[in-house]
Amino acid sequence: MRQRERIFNIPFVVVALVALFVGIHALRALLPVDQDVAILTHLAFVPGRFTFAFDPDRIATALDAARSAGASQLEIDRLFLGDGQPLWWTPVTYALLHASWAHVGLNCLWLVPFGAAVARRFGNLRFLVFCIATAIAGALVHFLTHMDDLQPVIGASAIVSGTMGAALRFVFQPGAALGESFGFGDPRQAQLAYRQPPLSMVAILRNRTAMAFLIFWFVANFLFGVGAGPLGFIDTTIAWQAHIGGFLLGLFGFPLFDPPALHPPPLDAPQNDLPPLV
Repeated sequence: MRQRERIFNIPFVVVALVALFVGIHALRALLPVDQDVAILTHLAFVPGRFTFAFDPDRIATALDAARSAGASQLEIDRLFLGDGQPLWWTPVTYALLHASWAHVGLNCLWLVPFGAAVARRFGNLRFLVFCIATAIAGALVHFLTHMDDLQPVIGASAIVSGTMGAALRFVFQPGAALGESFGFGDPRQAQLAYRQPPLSMVAILRNRTAMAFLIFWFVANFLFGVGAGPLGFIDTTIAWQAHIGGFLLGLFGFPLFDPPALHPPPLDAPQNDLPPLV
């Protein structure tokens, strides 16, 4: 009897990340407010804490501005500034936290298709390192544009954006079946989609579909970031600069994570069978 193929073939590492994001948010929802705030102060990324380490006067000025805005805002800023020491793990751990169920749901919804494509190409270990790198890249870009900001940043959007940027390098060339690449159907019939050489940046500029996706992503991200309302925690707005940081890391840093076996061999190299993916 022929074994039935699964309709969904999402890589385990992507399923695990989704379960982790949902599980953490569910746990936070059960905690008392003071314990949840403690988690945020220790795991959320706060740009001003890092600025305070080398320019405390700048943060003092920011606190003065918060004081004029009201006692509540000053109290919040002081809470997240804490002792002023940078929490070096927060450029990664902030991606594990979300502001609302809508926030975590939206990130997981986009992570499943794009993360599946990238995870199948990179393999589990490379994909996890890639996710960490995109989170850091998102935090860095946000820091450079909000150096005196004491508002916490949370969410996996930089990781999701990174998978979109990485997917852009290999899902639009001829022969890459998009439906298969995004985790649907029989993965054995989609191996060529993951084994093709990546598109160069020049090739992306010449590929109408890839360019349309690239332009749409930047325009939609900007409009969504600027025009969207609060996400539900102390009027937290969308850190769209962090999205751009993750996306650019995925797009330009793609060769750093792409398995060498998937790159084209020299012209004089023997044409052997393609090696298995890891």
